[in-house]
Amino acid sequence: MILDFEPGDKVYNPSNKEWGIGQVQSIIKEKITVNFQNVGKKVINSNNIELKKIDE
Repeated sequence: MILDFEPGDKVYNPSNKEWGIGQVQSIIKEKITVNFQNVGKKVINSNNIELKKIDE
């Protein structure tokens, strides 16, 4: 799977929309660290959770 994210990108988790909009902090292999509006920092395994990029 090729990740189409870079640090600074705005994303959301369609499965947990209540987390709010998040900003990608770092990407290390399949682990993406995202700082979300409503729940703070989450480390997400891209093999298990799909993030959607917000086009600005």
